[in-house]
Amino acid sequence: MKPAFNVREQSGIYIGPVADLLPGLLPEGRTVVVCDTATEQFFASWLAPFDKAVIGRGEEVKTLRTVETLYRRFIELGVDRRTFVLGVGGGIVTDVAGFAASTYMRGLEFGFVPTTLLGQVDASVGGKNGVNVDGYKNMAGTFSQPDFVICDPALLRTLPDREFRAGLAEAVKTSVIADADLFARLERSSFETLRKDTDLLADAVSASIRVKADIVERDERETGERRKLNLGHTLAHAIEKCSSQMNHGEAVAVGMAMIADVAVREGVLSASDRDRIVGLLRALGFELTPPVPVGQLLAEVGKDKKNENGVLRIVLPVGIGDCEVRPIAVEEFAALVLP
Repeated sequence: MKPAFNVREQSGIYIGPVADLLPGLLPEGRTVVVCDTATEQFFASWLAPFDKAVIGRGEEVKTLRTVETLYRRFIELGVDRRTFVLGVGGGIVTDVAGFAASTYMRGLEFGFVPTTLLGQVDASVGGKNGVNVDGYKNMAGTFSQPDFVICDPALLRTLPDREFRAGLAEAVKTSVIADADLFARLERSSFETLRKDTDLLADAVSASIRVKADIVERDERETGERRKLNLGHTLAHAIEKCSSQMNHGEAVAVGMAMIADVAVREGVLSASDRDRIVGLLRALGFELTPPVPVGQLLAEVGKDKKNENGVLRIVLPVGIGDCEVRPIAVEEFAALVLP
C-alpha cells in the first residue's frame, strides 16, 4: 500500500477506509490500543480483538498523571519492546498515546487512527506528542513520528457539530498559512455542505495534511518553518488556560482573528484579507469574542513555551496562503493586541 503522504520517510499518512487499510499496516505480533471511553464504546466491534488501555476524555486528562496511568496499564498487560501501540481517538488521545509510546521502555513503535476532524487535519500528523503541565499546553513532549496515520473521513460523520467545527478551524489555519486555493474552496462551501459531502471533506483533509507534511519535512523539530503551524496558537493556548468555555478549535479561531488584527496593525496584512479570514471563520459558525478579558490572556502569553528570553515568535499572516514568523517582545506584542 502506498501512502498518500510521507513525513520524513518515517511516517506514512493514508486516507481511506480504516477497515481496508489497518490490517495491512499493523506489524506482525501484538498490538495494544490506547483510546478514550467514548471511542472504546463507539468502535467496540473493530477494537474487540485488541487489548486496550483506556483513558478519560477532555483536556484535563492530557497530563503526566494520565501517562503514568498508561505506563502502569502497559506493565499490567505485559507490553514489551516488540509491542505496537495504536492510538485511536481525537487529538488528546493521539497526543497522550504518542507520548506514552515514545517514552515507555525508551520508545515503542506506534500508529494512529484519528477519529476527529481536528485529529485528522492536524493533531495526529507531524510527530509532536505532548501533554499539559498545570494547564500550560504541551509543556512536556517528544518529537517522534508514528509509523502510520490512517485518516478515514467516514469516521467523522457522527461527530457532534461542535467537535466537527473545531477541526475546521485547523483547516482554515492551514489554508491561511500556505494554501490559498483551499481557503477559496472553504469560502465557497458551508458548514452544512462540509458535514454532508464526504468527497469535499476528504479534499480538505488531504489538502491540510499536504501542507503540514511539507512543512514538517523541512523542519521536523520546529526550529524555523514549522513555527508557522502555530498561527493563532499563542493566544489560543492562553484562552484555553484562562477559560474552559472554548475547546481547542474554537480558541484557535479566536486566536487567528486576533492575530489577523495584529498583522493589519503591523502593516503586513491588508484589511481586506483580514476581513476574509474573519468572514470565513464567522461563516463556519465560530464566535470570535475572547471568553475572558484580553488583559487576562496577555498575562498568560508570557508563560507560553514559545517565549524565549522575553521574545515571542509570532506567526503573522501576510496574505491568504502566506505567513511569516516575526520575533516580537512580549511587551510589544501586548501593546499590539490590546484594542
